[in-house]
Amino acid sequence: MSKHRRKLTSEDILNLEVFSDPQFTPDGQAFTYVSTTINDKKDYQSQLFYQSLNDNNAIPWTFDNDKNTHLRFSPDGKRAVFQSTRSGLPQLWLINTDGGEAQQLTTFKHGATNPTWTKDGQFILFSALLENDDDIHNQQEMTKEEKQKIKSAKQEHPLVVNRLKYKSDAKGFHDNKKTQIIRMNIQDGSVTQLTQADTDHAFQDISPDGKTVLIAANLNDEADQELSNDLYLLDIATQKMNKLTTKHGSYQQASFSPDGSKIACFGHDFAYKGATLTELYIFDCQSLEQTCLSTNWNFQLGDAMIGDTRLGTSETGPTWNQDGSTIFFIATREGATELHQIELTANHQVLYSDDNHVFGFTYDVVNDQLILGISTPTDPCNFYLLNEDLSLSQLTNGNKTVKDQIAFEKPETLWIKTEDNVEIQGWLIRPYHFTEGKKYPMILEIHGGPHAMYGQTFFFELQLLAAQGYVVLYTNPRGSHGYDQHFVDACRMDYGGGDYHDVMQAVNHAVQMYSFIDKDRLGVTGGSYGGFMTNWIVGHTNCFKAAVTQRSISNWLSFYGVSDIGYFFTEWEHGLNLLDDPSKLWEISPLKYAADVETPLLILHGENDYRCPIEQGEQLFITLKHLKKEVEFVRFPEANHELSRSGKPNMRIERLNHICRWFEKYI
Repeated sequence: MSKHRRKLTSEDILNLEVFSDPQFTPDGQAFTYVSTTINDKKDYQSQLFYQSLNDNNAIPWTFDNDKNTHLRFSPDGKRAVFQSTRSGLPQLWLINTDGGEAQQLTTFKHGATNPTWTKDGQFILFSALLENDDDIHNQQEMTKEEKQKIKSAKQEHPLVVNRLKYKSDAKGFHDNKKTQIIRMNIQDGSVTQLTQADTDHAFQDISPDGKTVLIAANLNDEADQELSNDLYLLDIATQKMNKLTTKHGSYQQASFSPDGSKIACFGHDFAYKGATLTELYIFDCQSLEQTCLSTNWNFQLGDAMIGDTRLGTSETGPTWNQDGSTIFFIATREGATELHQIELTANHQVLYSDDNHVFGFTYDVVNDQLILGISTPTDPCNFYLLNEDLSLSQLTNGNKTVKDQIAFEKPETLWIKTEDNVEIQGWLIRPYHFTEGKKYPMILEIHGGPHAMYGQTFFFELQLLAAQGYVVLYTNPRGSHGYDQHFVDACRMDYGGGDYHDVMQAVNHAVQMYSFIDKDRLGVTGGSYGGFMTNWIVGHTNCFKAAVTQRSISNWLSFYGVSDIGYFFTEWEHGLNLLDDPSKLWEISPLKYAADVETPLLILHGENDYRCPIEQGEQLFITLKHLKKEVEFVRFPEANHELSRSGKPNMRIERLNHICRWFEKYI
């Protein structure tokens, strides 16, 4: 660490630039990407950038304060379609790649998203929210006044609920709108609705001949009671929908091979419920035969890394090479994500692995080359060209000013063997301006999920705590992704058991290994499942001087009925439904142990959190306050479960400041 760099502050989150969605131009000579920043109004904005592979200077293609994303080139490279909120809602816009103003293509009432070109360049397929009686030929985006009128009208009537899945953390309360797939003729602007069923349809791909659409959906009669997600082939000419998948499972990120004869996708059959490792499947489009290419693997496919600055989506695979013989994808292993390839002959190779976070990639079918998006603990994001010798050439220099001015600390990797001989991976960050011989307080961070992964990515909150003078310890206890199936499944039916001992043994290991840690000045924090574990910890040990629980779970009995996932998550993770044996759910509820809490506890919760609803925080606060414990409750208006990652910037700063305030007060 360079001594001249200043320490990080919570307000520095306003200065970060987050890259996503790299896309090669059709000729492979350049690429585009999305850069998301926070503007002067403290709101997110996303701009499109173009950069030649022979020039380190990125050229902005958009300049406004709106969100411009998901740019996709026409096959000839002369035009590009993207989605933008400049009219109010996300709509599709068309630009000529040699310059000129963008032309608005859609004015759908509820927006249009995720455009994709057909291979002949004649059509664009996209997604739109529609009600059953909507006329797609007469769609006009509503004015602010019309939107306010509808909002006011809703407040005049009760919400009638008759479905199990009536709310979600992302959407709030559901209505009658469903995601449908639309095809637009780019020459005359005419549109055709390709899907009609009263369910959400997730567009996956269009066949090379433009005749078949690949869709993910649940069209079963019992869809409201199920969590399966099937793949369907829609024949555009006949409107016939053929089901591709045959097993009860979840399938996504599906794509046609270059010749259209095969389909690759990620998926699994819920063998271990939500802890099931994802597999890579190949489907033959004629015989519909299914083959699993990942049978002998024992690691998670895709990106399971947790961070708090990843805004925007990027390709994680599976992606076909130019002749359809090979598939590229991202894999999650031991605190890192890597780029892999697998040939249809089953020859498997790791193309890139360097103990960091590959958050996305793009493949050039003309020149057979790849660009990777990479994040490290000290570098939020940059793009790199993967050379023939598998070395990297850096293409961008994101966040240069931030990195030049601010000190980011590199973590040390730890491996801890538990009392029952389980290997737990973790990391330790030393505080800003660390001085040998000095004692420092330590904060334990616990991730959510639980089936997710801490690792070698940029994490603002962890760096901020180090800047505040804390040693920061974070681990992947049993139940985390990045390890084998047995490990990922190991916390199920055992919340507060082995997982609790894992994090506590990690603390003991760090204290014994590093003499600069003050064992009498320890703090703990975590969100979601990490919030549950924080609540559990303070009810079972007094070794921490302070704790901050975020968007947490305190009572599994009520969680079953109030969370958008409670009705199935409770069974998945604990093997119990509410009515099976309520006493067992109470035994693993932190609220039961409230009388044993002696640690000063700060409770942070978003008021619109439907994943871990705010009543979980309310129950814990009222109980502890009634018991005259040292507790404080901070409610974040209009914030959902994603507060720490994509919440309103001012609320994200407030949250970080409250965490720092609490630890400073009590540690």
